[in-house]
Amino acid sequence: MYSLIMVFTLLFQQPTVYDYSFKTLDGKKVSLSEFKGRPMLIVNTASKCGFTPQYKELQELHKKYGDKLVVIGFPSDNFKNQEFGSSKEIAEFCEKNFGVTFLLSDKVDVTGEKMDPLFKYLTTAENPDFTGAINWNFEKFLIGKDGKLAHRYRSKVTPMDQSIIKNL
Repeated sequence: MYSLIMVFTLLFQQPTVYDYSFKTLDGKKVSLSEFKGRPMLIVNTASKCGFTPQYKELQELHKKYGDKLVVIGFPSDNFKNQEFGSSKEIAEFCEKNFGVTFLLSDKVDVTGEKMDPLFKYLTTAENPDFTGAINWNFEKFLIGKDGKLAHRYRSKVTPMDQSIIKNL
């Protein structure tokens, strides 16, 4: 038998990123709950964008802080067809041009009717910065150790920017 407190907690518990999962470029399913207790930087990426060189800094961030930070790129083709068609092309491009070793999801929609559920959560979750639609590729979502959105950054904020580093 459940106590009233347990029922209330189950009914009104706020979601976290731990409630979501994704498929990697090579088809493996990953639950974000695997990263409980570690901050995450979630970024919607694209291979043919003016911000694409940020892959280099994402890799640098992963290499420098990978013991305490999980970096995950979510390739998306929602903005002016700036992503390759296949997972294989995305993976080859990222590795060849930027040496990417951090996690990359399969291509997802980050806007529109087919928006991935994780991004529905991220664009509406309370945080001290802003909510609402993603404007362009390489927007960043910093998730705290508690699995909740801690900060959100627009595309022009680079991955190694001090406003991100100081919040890790």
